Amino acid sequence: MTVRRLSENIINQIAAGEVIERPASVVRELLDNAVDAGATRIDIVTAGGGKKLIRVTDNGRGMTRDDLALAVERHCTSKLTDDLAAINSLGFRGEALPSIGSVARLTIRSRAQGSSEGWEIGVEGGKEIAIKPAALTNGTVVEVADLFFATPARLKFLKTDRAEANAITDTVKRIILAHPQIHFALSGSDRQAQDYPAVAGDEAFAKRLEQVLGREFIDNALAIDAEREGVRLTGHASLPTFNRGNQLHQFLFVNGRPVRDKQLTGAVRGAYMDHLPRYRHPVLALYIDIDPALVDVNVHPAKAEVRFRDAGLVKGLIVGALREAIHQAGHRASTEGGSAMLAALRPQAQPGGASSNSFGGMSAPPPNRPQNYDWQNSPNRPTDAANGFAEQSQAGFDMTGAPSADVRAPIDEPEHLTAQPLGAARTQVHENYIIAQTDDGMVIVDQHAAHERLVYERMKAQLAQSGIAGQGLLIPEIIDMPEEDVNRLTEHAEALQRFGLSIEAFGPGAIAVRETPAILGEVNCEKLLADLVDEIAEWGSASLVGEKIDHVAATMACHGSVRSGRRLLPDEMNQLLRDMEATPNSGQCNHGRPTYVELKLSDIERLFGRT
Repeated sequence: MTVRRLSENIINQIAAGEVIERPASVVRELLDNAVDAGATRIDIVTAGGGKKLIRVTDNGRGMTRDDLALAVERHCTSKLTDDLAAINSLGFRGEALPSIGSVARLTIRSRAQGSSEGWEIGVEGGKEIAIKPAALTNGTVVEVADLFFATPARLKFLKTDRAEANAITDTVKRIILAHPQIHFALSGSDRQAQDYPAVAGDEAFAKRLEQVLGREFIDNALAIDAEREGVRLTGHASLPTFNRGNQLHQFLFVNGRPVRDKQLTGAVRGAYMDHLPRYRHPVLALYIDIDPALVDVNVHPAKAEVRFRDAGLVKGLIVGALREAIHQAGHRASTEGGSAMLAALRPQAQPGGASSNSFGGMSAPPPNRPQNYDWQNSPNRPTDAANGFAEQSQAGFDMTGAPSADVRAPIDEPEHLTAQPLGAARTQVHENYIIAQTDDGMVIVDQHAAHERLVYERMKAQLAQSGIAGQGLLIPEIIDMPEEDVNRLTEHAEALQRFGLSIEAFGPGAIAVRETPAILGEVNCEKLLADLVDEIAEWGSASLVGEKIDHVAATMACHGSVRSGRRLLPDEMNQLLRDMEATPNSGQCNHGRPTYVELKLSDIERLFGRT
């Protein structure tokens, strides 16, 4: 066959396949241009999930007639010099507008600052429409209609209008988070209007995070500020107990550019590996400032991936900064637990608008009460009843059950215990939950989850020093199991010895356990080995247990912690609380669940209508 040159239109459509994957890709490219133009306000309007219409309006520098004519030609840009190592703008390839114009109906109207007139140019399916005068104020309006009308096959691969609209929202939010100094507005027939005013000052990024991610995130986030060899990392990352089921709530930026980079997300996962199960992910927004010469943003036309000259330095900075922040947080847990408890305790609205047994907001008379009875103004209305509840003699109460541990007997308790972060233990209920009183509220502790974390942290400390001491069994315990499981365990017997677990094969279908970790006390060896086999099988036979040391320690800690159903003495409960306060990361167990829930006195009083 004869080699021939492709037409300009085909070239543009091929390029569009890389640059324009879906409507969200168009929005990102247009927003990059608006930010690079120095805009202080950007308005985005969409319809039909961006397939029917995308309009981006900015008040940036604008373009002259000659600039506008070149803007729709491939590889024409005002942002790039001859040095690819010095890219300081979001856009630089000069491919976006001609790629969009080759697959959609593109209209650009622009008026340069200081110019007395504006101009308009259009491109439909790769065919350019002549420039003509246009009336508008300073800035640029880019309108994209009927996306992929020139390549109908691409439309079949798009998702529903709602799904595409959500993808656009996610893309816009990432740009919004990166540029708090710009006012963004997002609206259209396929969405509710959203407005994000510009913020300034030292806390600009924190304020923008609150706008986008909500106050709850800020209340449960750790401030990050670290620097290493000229690379600076700032932002906020959530407590391990404040997590989500996917990575959509992770926002990463490099020199103001939103990125989705596997190296960076892998570093985040590594930092939280010790605190979260595999299927949960932290919420965070991290900003990396680095010399442009040390990072390559020209990896893919979509500009979502980057390559660092020293990837190990950047990953080490992320892992170290996040782990240090989590360590400094100590026993702090997220506020979600208390909020969830309050929501669960608040009565739900009944059909017709009335609340059932509500102390504060009943909008209809209670059942069997005459309709003309003035319930709200009655001296026995719910609020007053709640206030007088504590004044009644408790002698007449019919106790349906007693606490698991009776701490009504005098306890030698220093007066200052209630001033401690986790307070003074008062009782234990259901043989698993410790109720503690603080100066301004109460704390409910899951004794098994809390002690599991304490044992885990002690195991890690011992491992870092000299390994965990083993406790010899008077009579070795023989565990029957499938031959393949025996092989998996014996293959890693040397590594397990570091944990104080001494095992050896006892024939083809059994394992002999000679030592167990001393720190765990009495252990159910059969269950422990079964869990370890599952862990090793998941990693694959090529993985060394030493590489998964934290998982092994967590598995063992779970088997050596105070079990649910064990009654604790008052001194034991208080000691557990003090150990939690002194142990880093004790706010969550090894699986990422909170170990305690705190309720402020004001929250409790609100439940009973006292406020």
